[in-house]
Amino acid sequence: MKEIIIEKLYKIVKVPYEFLFKNASPWEVSISDFINLPEESLGFHLGCFLLKYNLEPQPKLEEHDIYHVLTDTGVLVTDEINMQFYLLGNGKKSPFVFMVIATGLLFYPFRIKTYIESYQKGKQAHQFYHLDFLKMLPIPLKTIKSTFNIQ
Repeated sequence: MKEIIIEKLYKIVKVPYEFLFKNASPWEVSISDFINLPEESLGFHLGCFLLKYNLEPQPKLEEHDIYHVLTDTGVLVTDEINMQFYLLGNGKKSPFVFMVIATGLLFYPFRIKTYIESYQKGKQAHQFYHLDFLKMLPIPLKTIKSTFNIQ
């Protein structure tokens, strides 16, 4: 039941969030474009992630799926909450981050130890949340993760 409530909140907030806070242009790249990149590349891994979870790239929100790939995070509600704690630790401060964190603390307070661990991992990584990931799609995923100390 918690997951249903959280997913409905996300759907309600998504459109106004995009309108108010996402000024970037959509990438206009398809899953097949990602899959055609070298197998070790960030883009190829993004394509695999999207296929694995039967997702489509979300225009103007493409970096969100990149965060999942970089942090090896799944798509369950609890995975999303952990990833947002990681991003907060990495320095990302957006209304979406704070909304997800507040929701996580409200609905899953017993997971606080996991949240703190995710936050600490984000602090240990070099800031990456602000990068131009479209330009980084051909770079090997391992190179990006080691360069930015992403664990």
